[in-house]
Amino acid sequence: MIKVLLVEDNDTIRNGLALLIDGTEGYKCIGDYTDCESMLNELDRRIPDILLMDIGLPGMSGIEGVKIVQNRYPEVNILMLSIYEESELVFQALCAGACGYLVKKTPPSQLLEAIRDAFNGGSPMSSHIARKVVNMFKQKELFHNPKDSLFLLTTREKEILNGLADGKTYQAVALSLHISLDTVRFHIRNIYKKLHVHSVSEAVAKAIRKGIL
Repeated sequence: MIKVLLVEDNDTIRNGLALLIDGTEGYKCIGDYTDCESMLNELDRRIPDILLMDIGLPGMSGIEGVKIVQNRYPEVNILMLSIYEESELVFQALCAGACGYLVKKTPPSQLLEAIRDAFNGGSPMSSHIARKVVNMFKQKELFHNPKDSLFLLTTREKEILNGLADGKTYQAVALSLHISLDTVRFHIRNIYKKLHVHSVSEAVAKAIRKGIL
C-alpha cells in the first residue's frame, strides 16, 4: 500500500486527487491539506511514502515546504504537482529535494503511475519538463573537469541515464533498450554508486555537471 499525503489549496483538485488515490487499489490517501503549515504540524504522526505537493500555496511556498520535509524526513519522496512549467521553478523544486515534477493537467493514469514510480525510486517528470531541467543545468555554467574521469559510466549506464533525463520511467527505459526492469534497476544502483548520489535527479544533474551526458 502506497501512503500518499496531499498539499493542495484548490478544493476541487484536492478532493478529486484524494478520491482518485483512495479509489485505486494499492494506494491510500492518509491526509490532505490546503497549506504547508497544517501539513507540517501533523507530519510526525502521518508520515507518507509520497508527498504530493503544490508549489503556489497560501503562506509557505511548496518549495520551502519541501526543504523542511526533507530535513525532517529525508526518506519521504516528494512529487511537485503544479500549474507552473517555468524552468527556474522546476530547478528550485528539484534542488530543494523533490524527486519529481508533474503538471496538474497530467492524466489520472499517468499521475498514479508517477506516484508508483517515485515509490519505487524513480524520478518521474514529463519529457518536456525533464528537458527544461537539463537546459537549466547547462545555463548554470556547470563545467566538466577532466580530472573527473573516475565518474566513468559504461555505455549502457549512459543510455539508461539519458532515458531517465528525457523523463522516461524505468519501465519505458527497459522497453526502449530491450532489457528487463531488474536490469535497469541494477544499472541504476551502479550509477548511484559511481556518482555518489541517491536519486535520479541528482544523477542527471551530476552527470551533466561532470560532462558525462
